[in-house]
Amino acid sequence: MSDIGRLLIGMGVVLIIFGLFVSVVGKLPGDIVIKRENFTFYFPLATSILLSIVLSLLFYLFTKFF
Repeated sequence: MSDIGRLLIGMGVVLIIFGLFVSVVGKLPGDIVIKRENFTFYFPLATSILLSIVLSLLFYLFTKFF
């Protein structure tokens, strides 16, 4: 069970770092924002891709070493 605990702690740390990065930077250049009079559409495309890459690497490293 300690491997699962390490995995959860590692994922939490990565998500905290990613959250701090996004809050400091705001939005990434690839994010889509459409603003109209009474409507705002925000689709974080670049953020989603970056998060997917980071989590894929994290899962790969944890499955390889644990």
